[in-house]
Amino acid sequence: MPRFAMITALFLMQVLASGCGSTKVFTATEQLLMSDAVDSAVAKLDFRPLGGAKVFLDTTYITAMGKQTVMPQIHNTMVNSDYVISAIRQQMIAAGCLLVDTKDLADVICEARCGAIGLDGHSVTYGLPANNFLSSASSVVGGGGNLPAIPELSLAKRELKSAASKVAVFAYDRETREPVYQTGIAQAGSNARDTWFLGIGPIQQGTIYRGTRFAGKRFRAGQPPSINTEPPVGVIDHRAGVVFQKDAIPRIDPNGSSPAQMAEGSAVERR
Repeated sequence: MPRFAMITALFLMQVLASGCGSTKVFTATEQLLMSDAVDSAVAKLDFRPLGGAKVFLDTTYITAMGKQTVMPQIHNTMVNSDYVISAIRQQMIAAGCLLVDTKDLADVICEARCGAIGLDGHSVTYGLPANNFLSSASSVVGGGGNLPAIPELSLAKRELKSAASKVAVFAYDRETREPVYQTGIAQAGSNARDTWFLGIGPIQQGTIYRGTRFAGKRFRAGQPPSINTEPPVGVIDHRAGVVFQKDAIPRIDPNGSSPAQMAEGSAVERR
């Protein structure tokens, strides 16, 4: 009778806490977290003091980080040392730096490094986690069949994934080797939170989402919370769309004329 009462109580608890929901988005979520952390850190690098100078970006140590990293999962994602390098180059160009391909053509050499790029995960359950305590106790006492494992009985559950990135760049004169500038260390993070109540969910929140989502769909409008992601005042954020030179963008005439034909027609009109 005690065993029957216990099984009945567990069954009733499971019925009362009914609900089910899961979302398998680990690969996409991890890539978004890592890229968002990198973008947020690079956005805080201010290259305006080097604007107008011919700059060579030395990526020796960032490339070495990508090859010798202690996190093998980085090799299985698109967010690696190449992504960090491209983000830094874009930030430098937005600040007016003239990037060159070799050191011999540069006035200033910038050396970049990446101190961190990785993921963490945490899970908290408010209730009873899944366990096989009754089955183990039954086998020790003996005299009865094995009892099934107790499933997870949770009132609420939260899973948190977070990513962090840390980058820095310093510059020196190519000829004299004297120090010219250093950006300081830029560090930023990103997160994604999944929450379940009575098994219903996940309710998704975090810096990589545009508002709150329920099982992958938007729940309500809003902006994601930021974690130290704002660039310095006056810095052009490489994450935003910017048109630097309108005249350099080829235009297509509605009648189908090419840019060269349009330019020739404009010259005729000026005559």
